[in-house]
Amino acid sequence: MKSSTYFLAFILPITTVIALSFQDVWSYATLVLAFGIIPTLELFAAPNLTSNKDSKKKNTISEGLYDYLLYLMVPVHSLILIWFLNEIGSPELLTYEMVGLTLSMGVQCGAIGINVAHELGHRKSSFERFLARTLLLSSLYMHFIVEHNRGHHKHVATPKDPASARMNESIYAFWPRTLIGSFISAWNIAKNEQLKRGKQLLTWDNEMVQVVIIQATLCLLIFFLFGWNVLFPFLIAAFIGMLLLETVNYIEHYGLKRKQLENGRYERVQAWHSWNSDYPVGRIMLFELTRHSDHHYKASKKYQHLEHLKESPQLPTGYPGMMLLSLLPPLWFKIVNPLAEKANR
Repeated sequence: MKSSTYFLAFILPITTVIALSFQDVWSYATLVLAFGIIPTLELFAAPNLTSNKDSKKKNTISEGLYDYLLYLMVPVHSLILIWFLNEIGSPELLTYEMVGLTLSMGVQCGAIGINVAHELGHRKSSFERFLARTLLLSSLYMHFIVEHNRGHHKHVATPKDPASARMNESIYAFWPRTLIGSFISAWNIAKNEQLKRGKQLLTWDNEMVQVVIIQATLCLLIFFLFGWNVLFPFLIAAFIGMLLLETVNYIEHYGLKRKQLENGRYERVQAWHSWNSDYPVGRIMLFELTRHSDHHYKASKKYQHLEHLKESPQLPTGYPGMMLLSLLPPLWFKIVNPLAEKANR
């Protein structure tokens, strides 16, 4: 896809702006777009299995635009969050409007905040990784960059990975396991790095210490500037962002297993250890996150270069639709288990 195509990803933050601007039933606009309109479109759209040859050209103006689109999301998302904090505490808001705005902000935090942070967090430059942490802060999930890059990509599709869902594990069992397990994993990764460097555990050099202090500072700042009536909706929106991320993790690796070798190690990550979805709407809105097999094959590969891998198992529909399906475990197991068993052969 051409770089200009990904401008369509800004439809989601624009929808959040509409929710904040008009309120009333429009408060739910972002939720309706993400889990109503997009899944419906993907039910009737055929997957696009091609790769854009133009996106593989290096050192061009177009190549830079792919990056600038991600960078632009950072101030856009940050301004929307500030607007939300200023608006959600208004005494004029009705309860259903507060609920709608909080849900819309939560979807914004997950689909834009964490998703764009995921892409930037795999980049090598300190600037891009700083932008990733800034976005993750809006969901109080800054430890994601530690665990995901140095834990999940190493242990994916094995029992050691808290972000890989097991066969017959419901989303409701997966959520607490991955939320707790991912934080513990990130802490252990940071702790071991401190020990290897011969440094003390509870110092600013420890990346997880930074995470806890920065996130606590943000929460205290919101409390002192706005009060409990704003901090509480912010915490809910952040938690929704966390759950959306972990629901994506659930559908990306559900039931897929890497084989354990005789030496105790696991086989190299292959295309069939991640679920793919090539539906064009989801690909655009999530900056190609749905081409997940190629991402795991080479994590440093930029989103515009990710390709369809024919060996990867394919989801029956796009990410939003599969996320909704995961909320109905019996139906999820009936549809996805046979596909997972086939992929594991």
